[in-house]
Amino acid sequence: MPLLELHEITKVFPGVLANDRVSMHLERGEIVALLGENGAGKSTLMNVVYGLLTADSGEVLVDGNPVKIKSPRQAIDLGIGMVHQHFMLVEPLTVTENIVLGREPGKFGVIDFGAARERVREISERYSLKVDPDAKIMDLSVGMQQRVEILKALYQGARVLILDEPTAVLTPQEVTELFRVVRSLVDEGLSAVFITHKLEEVVAIADRILVMRDGALVGETTPSETDEIGLARMMVGRDVVLRVEKGVSTCGATILEAKDVRVEDDRGLEAVKGVTFSVCAGEILAIAGVDGNGQRELVESIVGLRRPSGGAIELKGKDITRANARASIEAGVSHIPEDRHRRGLVLEFNIAENIILGDHRTPPIAGRGIMHPKAISTVARQRISDYDIRTPSERVLAEALSGGNQQKVVVAREIGRDPELLVAAQPTRGLDVGAIEFVHRQIIRERDAGKAVLLVSLELEEVLSLADRILVIYEGRIVKEIAVADADAETLGYYMTGGGGGKLDADTAQGADATSHTGGDE
Repeated sequence: MPLLELHEITKVFPGVLANDRVSMHLERGEIVALLGENGAGKSTLMNVVYGLLTADSGEVLVDGNPVKIKSPRQAIDLGIGMVHQHFMLVEPLTVTENIVLGREPGKFGVIDFGAARERVREISERYSLKVDPDAKIMDLSVGMQQRVEILKALYQGARVLILDEPTAVLTPQEVTELFRVVRSLVDEGLSAVFITHKLEEVVAIADRILVMRDGALVGETTPSETDEIGLARMMVGRDVVLRVEKGVSTCGATILEAKDVRVEDDRGLEAVKGVTFSVCAGEILAIAGVDGNGQRELVESIVGLRRPSGGAIELKGKDITRANARASIEAGVSHIPEDRHRRGLVLEFNIAENIILGDHRTPPIAGRGIMHPKAISTVARQRISDYDIRTPSERVLAEALSGGNQQKVVVAREIGRDPELLVAAQPTRGLDVGAIEFVHRQIIRERDAGKAVLLVSLELEEVLSLADRILVIYEGRIVKEIAVADADAETLGYYMTGGGGGKLDADTAQGADATSHTGGDE
């Protein structure tokens, strides 16, 4: 008898059939991977299982018994736990406080923290998920925070563990460790549903693979019966190029030059500590690093969203160190931000309004302080066509689009501006293979047109696939420059996590002195 069964689950949102009579099952001690494009219905289906959404029709069975799951609390009581892509942890609290939150041991309203700490220690040792019970969440790495999320589900008695995009911000070493942990949990009798868009991980971790498209289940297979190319074809209904095809770059004039740049974070602490590098025309320079090592602050200083505390930034020899966002755009900088909702789009605006943001003061969009609706529609329709944005009209609100189409709107606006420098931060975060393929093609097209591209990505496969040159950032410093021909995920991961002492190595330092391509201080 399966541990979990779904029969004919249907979920409809206004104008969208999110789940179309989906049936699946999960055996005890099994890992099932759930694949699909953005908007395919994977997360909706699992949110129904976890009680965050209620199905319009269909049935959920646990241990063969029909159940009505109307809240996460009910799901937890049935032994179903979920680790979300964006962790649900309270950063100022300790590991122990987060794990027992809502189920604190004690009597008469008094929490027994000693018992709580001991229980956390016991679970962490049993499942080889060692973590300091007294450490604060804010002081832990992303990989350790994810471990805390898993421990929290185990503390609550989870028998089914739903992992939603669990490797999105992990290094290769952390991914390997996560897979070890998940497999050990399954060996202990747990079952897992693994939602991801990374095909190589599905092949590595899953016992069975289910593929969804347009809200329906369209295929079931196993890693031994397929490969990444076959999975991609099943997901999008056509052949997909998984590896970027590009020629050798020709480095032209220097477009961007950063000289000993120092930038403070929101707390006033120095996040970027004396970074020096340059990007030339016709080149993609990638910056690789674990999230939170200064990448965000560095990008914001280049695109005019944050003022550096020291150093200089030049675009084609012109000082833009103190330029604001508008001046940065006018100088020739375009920015694909890492968070399309927070920085890339106004979700309440329609597609046309979002596509012309930043250009809304200039011809043909506007003249003499007046915007021209016909010109706006013309530009929007052309970019919708050029960038394959799936929408019936340019008047559709941005919030109504899938994640992939929202990203295409951002890409259409930023590349459509014909910039001198394209700063692409996490340009494919959360996208499916089809949308990733499209965005990668646009970035390569810009490089081949002689534009300078600064790519900042947590996805090492993306870095290795797109980059002409790679810099590794660690604790706000550039610690290594690696030629693409010499780079692999393990080597990058080593330096990203402080390998080599987290200092600029001799070869990189010598290269920096000779070429001014990269640098840092000790």
